[in-house]
Amino acid sequence: MTDDRTTTFETHRRHLAGIAYRMLGEIAAAEDVVQEAWLRWRRAEGEDIREPRAWLSAVTVRLALDALRSARARRESYVGPWLPEPLLPDDVRALAADAPAARAELASDLSLALLHVLERLSPEERAAFILHDAFDCDYRDIAATLEKSETACRKLVSRARERVRLDRPRHTASKDEHRELIARFSQATLASDTKSLMALFADDVVFYSDGGGRVRAALNPVRGADRVARLIVGLMRKLGGGVAPDVHTIELNGQFSLVLRQRDQVYSTVTADVANGRLTAIYVIRNPEKLGRVLSAISAPSSPGSSQSA
Repeated sequence: MTDDRTTTFETHRRHLAGIAYRMLGEIAAAEDVVQEAWLRWRRAEGEDIREPRAWLSAVTVRLALDALRSARARRESYVGPWLPEPLLPDDVRALAADAPAARAELASDLSLALLHVLERLSPEERAAFILHDAFDCDYRDIAATLEKSETACRKLVSRARERVRLDRPRHTASKDEHRELIARFSQATLASDTKSLMALFADDVVFYSDGGGRVRAALNPVRGADRVARLIVGLMRKLGGGVAPDVHTIELNGQFSLVLRQRDQVYSTVTADVANGRLTAIYVIRNPEKLGRVLSAISAPSSPGSSQSA
């Protein structure tokens, strides 16, 4: 493998990782896809590849499609709701690093809300949507990548956009408003104050909890302010074991979030969507397999973007 070809691949690594994570919602799986793309790039030395970025993108998408189909089969037997692995600030910056200026807002949107909605698309819809709306690929390149006609790819993108528009939770708050509401939510949760929690929730708030069958979590989404408030208070009483947890604040997937830790173990991350001054969706990740990186981040001596709150 020549130095020039190695340099070419490294130039596009972040772009490929961005595609793979958006397709799969798992960092390790995305890294595996990028590594396999590297191996195929090595084996292709000597071939006349005129557009390396397009070639590598196509290979990455096809590998991610195969991985996603396999993951879908596993997730069908997953215990409870499946949520994407949370991203730390450095991850978000890396995966959004080469977003086209015209698409920067969407391309850098790696929120749990959007990724959760993308899970409901077919693999081909997800790939077409990500390539077109996040990475500004034209329909000719998408068609070549997915081995479909341009007309078929336009339909895939159109259907995906409509599904995202209908299913994506509302989010209209500024960063400061979002931060303030999450802080109030933290205080009400630690105080087991059902009334204050209900005042923070939209009437149709939805609570998702991903325990993966490894730890206690709600097996189905819970809807409605009263039900969600009572659930949270009940969970805190059971999870805390009578001892209040340490609550850290950190940015996950580009949003102000909470990390609950006890006895040097992270047992939950909490992220929420906000609209019209109320929490509209709450995402709680409890599966320990998804929390190792978060624990390392908040345990670091000078962890950027995180702090401890009372």
